[in-house]
Amino acid sequence: MTYATLISVADLAAHLNDANWLVVDCRHDLANPDAGRQAYNAGHIPQARFAHLDQILSGAKTGSDGKFKGRHPLPQRQDFIDAMQALGINAGTQVVAYDAHGGMFAARLWWLLRWVGHVQVAVLDGGLPAWQAQGGQLSTEAPATLRGDLQDQPSLVGTIDADGVVANLGSKAMTVVDARAADRYRGENETLDAVGGHIPGAKNRFFKDNLGADGRFKSPDALRSEWSALIDNPQTAIMQCGSGVTACHNLLALEVAGLPGARLYPGSWSEWSSDASRPVATGPQP
Repeated sequence: MTYATLISVADLAAHLNDANWLVVDCRHDLANPDAGRQAYNAGHIPQARFAHLDQILSGAKTGSDGKFKGRHPLPQRQDFIDAMQALGINAGTQVVAYDAHGGMFAARLWWLLRWVGHVQVAVLDGGLPAWQAQGGQLSTEAPATLRGDLQDQPSLVGTIDADGVVANLGSKAMTVVDARAADRYRGENETLDAVGGHIPGAKNRFFKDNLGADGRFKSPDALRSEWSALIDNPQTAIMQCGSGVTACHNLLALEVAGLPGARLYPGSWSEWSSDASRPVATGPQP
């Protein structure tokens, strides 16, 4: 069986020692970039590798044209594939990504692997807290790693750049959904980017609204109902956030809901707001 969206703690535990299964720890702290590695060293799911958001799951912040691409731009495809090979990922590897933050960083790895055409990747539902709550043990040992043979395949996901978003502003051909908390969407309490606000016309769906009180994703039916009230057609929906990370959580939720096809705007608000020629809106969702 292939796991392509979420996997439960019980299912991961049952397959943890299977050949060609690989677990990746994606823990991170935006305010302390060293925190994820420190947490991994202090204790992780046995045999898990570590993938740093800034070093592996993101690329250079400045493009070849000298323009700012956002706080967490996509890595170069081959750089990302090389990093996945270094972790030991093969073409047929079942990858399980986890964090301790409701999937906000693990979903980025899930999306990136789909970006390079890898189907067999899932996020651990509930993450490390769920693993420990159900008796899962932790290890401080770094596993031995043999280089994998993952290759670039046709992408399973779509993207749009800032120019594409600008060209469709105000058009029914595109629905932008912002994954940030409501206060940051409104332009309040902005601490990460220089300008507060949101892309004009964007709707707001805080990524944490995809989760239940137990920290696990809501049921497919619940997610389908909530998302269908927000977007008419996922094929014309654009997911964005502050820097292209938590937008992937919304993209995962849409897949769980059976509503595939939305695209990612990788630069998101951090890139958008860096160019004064792009319009900015503030205030509550219309």
